[in-house]
This record gives sequence, C-alpha cells and structure tokens, in this order.
Amino acid sequence: MAEHNILGHWGEDKAADYLEANGYGIVRRNWTSGHRDIDIIAHKNGTLVFIEVKTRRNNLFTEPQDAVNHRKIRSITLAANAFINSQDIDPRTQIRFDIITITGTPETGFAINHIEDAFIPLPY
Repeated sequence: MAEHNILGHWGEDKAADYLEANGYGIVRRNWTSGHRDIDIIAHKNGTLVFIEVKTRRNNLFTEPQDAVNHRKIRSITLAANAFINSQDIDPRTQIRFDIITITGTPETGFAINHIEDAFIPLPY
C-alpha cells in the first residue's frame, strides 16, 4: 500500500476514535456507491452525519479542508443520497455534512479539527 494511503487510513482511524470519544456512534466506515465514497457515517442526538476525513502531514501548502472542493462536495452529496435511499432512512431525519482534518503523523503527533456543518449538499 502506498505511503499516503497508509497515512489516510491512520487518519480515518484517529477520526473514528475522536468521534466515539465525543459521543458519536459509528454507523459505517468507507461506505461506497459506485466510485463515490463516504469516509465515516455516524449519528449523534438523532442527526445522521456524513464525514469527510482529510489527513495531511502538515499544512505548509494548504489547509486539509481546502481539498473538499465543489467536485468532492457533489460526490459526497450523491453518495449520501444513495446511502439514505439504500437504508430506508426516514426522510425527516436530520443530516449534516462535516469535515475532520488530521494534521501530523503517528511519529510526530497530530492535531484534529472537527468542522461541523462544513458545507451544504449540492443539488444533483
């Protein structure tokens, strides 16, 4: 596995640990619909939360959350819609789209930034 993939999986593990420690229940990890994916699907207080995790060694060139651009938001929106339809989720269920950034490495330490309501889903 490529080194950046290893770092990404490590970051997703740290994000899941963070969510659980903060009262979220993990529903699914790495859920896919075709070529689209959602890193973590969780719930808390009746809200279904779709979470994109971005892991970077550092933020020298850009902030990790800046990688969640218009195209990625559209992809996440479509994947979330597919998940909701495939699971017969009540259409009245509140949903939210968050981003969790992990900056650092296992060797150097890391910082977690949880951005709630990071974006509004795009119409498809």
